[in-house]
Amino acid sequence: MAMTLLEKIIASHSKSSSVHPGEIIDIEIDIRVARDFGGANVVKNIRDHGLSINNPSKTLFTFDCNPTGSDQKYAVNQHICRIFARENGIRVYDIDAGIGTHILIDQGYVYPGATAVSTDSHANILGAIGAFGQGMGDMDIAAAWHNGKIWFKVPPSVRIDLKGDLPPKVSSKDFILNLLKVFGANSLLGFSVELFGTCIDKMSIDDRITVSSMGTEMGAIIILFPPSEAIMDFCRQRSKTKFTPVFADEDASYERRIEIDVSEFVPMVSRPGEPHDTVDIATVQGQKIDSAFIGSCTNGRMSDMIKAAVLLKDKKVAPGVILKIVPATDEIWKRCLDEGLLDTFKRAGALVSNAGCAGCAAGQVGQNGQGEITISTGNRNFPGKQGKGNVYLASPEVVTASAIAGHITTPEKLPALPSVFDTPIKNMDTAKPASKPKTGISKPLVIEGRIWFIPKDNIDTDMIFHNRYLAITDLKEMGQYTFDNLKGFENLAGNVSPGDIVVAGKNFGSGSSRQQAVDCFISLGIQVIIAESFGSIYERNAINAALPIISCKSINDLELISGDTIKINLLTGEIINLRNKKTTAGEPFSEVQSEIYQKGSLLG
Repeated sequence: MAMTLLEKIIASHSKSSSVHPGEIIDIEIDIRVARDFGGANVVKNIRDHGLSINNPSKTLFTFDCNPTGSDQKYAVNQHICRIFARENGIRVYDIDAGIGTHILIDQGYVYPGATAVSTDSHANILGAIGAFGQGMGDMDIAAAWHNGKIWFKVPPSVRIDLKGDLPPKVSSKDFILNLLKVFGANSLLGFSVELFGTCIDKMSIDDRITVSSMGTEMGAIIILFPPSEAIMDFCRQRSKTKFTPVFADEDASYERRIEIDVSEFVPMVSRPGEPHDTVDIATVQGQKIDSAFIGSCTNGRMSDMIKAAVLLKDKKVAPGVILKIVPATDEIWKRCLDEGLLDTFKRAGALVSNAGCAGCAAGQVGQNGQGEITISTGNRNFPGKQGKGNVYLASPEVVTASAIAGHITTPEKLPALPSVFDTPIKNMDTAKPASKPKTGISKPLVIEGRIWFIPKDNIDTDMIFHNRYLAITDLKEMGQYTFDNLKGFENLAGNVSPGDIVVAGKNFGSGSSRQQAVDCFISLGIQVIIAESFGSIYERNAINAALPIISCKSINDLELISGDTIKINLLTGEIINLRNKKTTAGEPFSEVQSEIYQKGSLLG
């Protein structure tokens, strides 16, 4: 049977010689990783259920979210992980190492055709080398550490053929921002995406990492690159395992085949609030900025550091503008030191920190304040993700040029003199006090309850449960923070009652892999969540936590309003609006979902 690249990787790690979309199978995982904020919950799950570690040599901790140890709760969680690692012979890439997914590639833990899971929602970055990487929640990772494998639903695959050559001034970051313009946040939701074309063959490892890193923002399970000879040589020099690269069969069956002419791509930025809200940079040319950030798993590679250094040579960051630079790994940081880049950065007036995720993990430099305008090389600019300010996303070249100019611009349009501030900063509002947590309830097979209708698409996990609360591990405390970062619904947690139901639009739970974005609803006693579609990691987390979720593309047929009472049959998917007697059908529970639901959780 002819298979796509992802199908061949999955089949080679299962008991099946071939697999097909929709099939649920167990996959052997070559490397299993927990980060610092998720790691403590993984440890808690393992200890609470008396689980063992399947293979410590294939198990890692990576402390990349708060590598400065600047937060007390992070410090406690990191120490919990260190103690557990000592007890079980697990390697820790500690606060001096850098971003875990980059370490997996650079240190040879993954290679073309390998499989890996991590509490990092950008584990699909491994598609850059033709490997399968998947971000998963704390419960999934605990199960993978114990069993060495995890269940997975084979996704349908999309093939994108890129025709033509990229224009000279279009970077790999511009490339993925152009794709986001085409596909948005959810048209590829749940798909594995494979890229082909001469421009793809020419992409370096750093370029591919930039592109694959933002597959999550497109809703894709993964963006996969067929490994080139240069990529295979890179991996062979580092790999701890001999490997044979995997490629899609020529006659593989794809759900969709799409052709795009890349010669029409232009330099782009994402406007604040949504990574897929991408526009030609000319649209925002001249926008005054307060700060700039270069780094993250998307653009913290050595080539990104070099691009920044070339532009900053003998120049200064604009007055009043803060430029923060964070290399992805310690190896890259040391190269910056050895090759004089750190000196260039410091002479220009930039702040350089030790390697890590930086601002988008809410645990290191890169955060901005309310009212602050930032231009960033990160992959996300959801409200509150990198702080309370507004964040534009762009390439390292554009971010560096903007930091020098004091406003958004390109290297070709650097002004003779930088922009300066001439307006006062308004006073900032104080945060509202949190509401009291609520407790969970039992979960019958037929559910009836009052709904809270939230007619919004792409509600991400930062809107559901903001990253400033990630150190919370007590479920009883989580409910009060639900939706406090979703505009218009900040007070919902204080108004819901146990037994209520949440109904939303497309791509609910996109973004981060955090389990708390599921657990907060359990804390509140929410019986079920219905949405037109779910982010793929969020869907797994909810299923594994035995929180009923139902995908229903025809939910609008019920003509719902908040306060309606509906009845749902989890086994058939039937949904009835008891107010107007209208009915529709959602997706019924799968066998796996039913089994986990009946057990009470993946770990039982």
